[in-house]
Amino acid sequence: MPTHEEKSEILLMKGNEALAEAALRAGLQAYFGYPITPQSEVIEYLMAEQPKHDCVVLQAESEVAAINMIFGASGAGARVMTSSSGPGISLMQEGISYMAASQLPCLIVNVQRGGPGLGTIQPSQGDYFQATKGGGHGDYHLIVLAPASVQEMADFVFDGFRLAEKYRNPAMILTDGALGQMMEKLEMPPKGALPYPETPWATTGKRQDRERNVVTSLFMQPEKMEEVNIHLQEKYRLIEETEVRYEEFDVDDAEVLLVAFGLVARICEKAMQLAREKGLRVGLLRPITLFPYPSKRLAELSSKVGSVLTVEMNAGQMLEDVRLAVEGRCPVHFKGRMGGMIPSPEEVLEAIEAIPAKLHVELQR
Repeated sequence: MPTHEEKSEILLMKGNEALAEAALRAGLQAYFGYPITPQSEVIEYLMAEQPKHDCVVLQAESEVAAINMIFGASGAGARVMTSSSGPGISLMQEGISYMAASQLPCLIVNVQRGGPGLGTIQPSQGDYFQATKGGGHGDYHLIVLAPASVQEMADFVFDGFRLAEKYRNPAMILTDGALGQMMEKLEMPPKGALPYPETPWATTGKRQDRERNVVTSLFMQPEKMEEVNIHLQEKYRLIEETEVRYEEFDVDDAEVLLVAFGLVARICEKAMQLAREKGLRVGLLRPITLFPYPSKRLAELSSKVGSVLTVEMNAGQMLEDVRLAVEGRCPVHFKGRMGGMIPSPEEVLEAIEAIPAKLHVELQR
């Protein structure tokens, strides 16, 4: 734990570097990864700072190797992290599924770039499905946090480790190339602000007073495999009940509700202000956890507004979760940009104004 002399610092940092510095201050014990734009600053920063800290930082020969090194270090009870971008995260999917089934905590950072394929190095939100719907094989979930600022790039490192270790489940920070590259002022917690948890399940050598610890995702008997799956689903339901996070703006009198996450939520906040200046009653719901998703709150709000507009940097991936939550209570519209293009507040305002006037209803109070 930090001493009374240790205090938070006010720093000006790039998002990727703030994330890396936060990991070191959060007690990172092992990082394994591979460079890929637009997140290479993460491993570069950790490599440069590693001599000052008691941790391992290693560039693996590939993302496949990196996630399996993460598997091994986590199985031994270490606080571990990896980072990549779209194509690299794709290569990690098998190992991530193994870790979810083995109930191993780790923090995975995806600084998204445009796709599919090798795509572009520009920012995107096209990995939403991959992050929130499993991505690899089997019935599993990651805990997914979506930052909207450099401050949250750092804060969510602490939150991600805490949640991963609390539930023994991989957690992901789903950010993008713009947030990774932009510089902002932030408050950085002191080193030692996040204590290490007990890890009685870890493979640290067998003591005489307990059974062997076995870390595996292989269960040959279908009855045992189903038992493991049932336990995982119970854990995910608990996470959905207790860990939902969101932010909302001007929703009390809203006729149109914007729904957006990450960088796009900041753009939508400005669009909402522009709309209100023109007399349009627009609010904003920003999901912070993408799994668990704030479906209940969205359902409540959808029964009070005339229409919902989902804005994303993809072809409409979160849109499906929005429609499931709204359940037909009001029309759901979509505004998307793809391939690394970022929507402007003016574009979002145009999409708001394009919603038929009859859907801008007077609320029944």
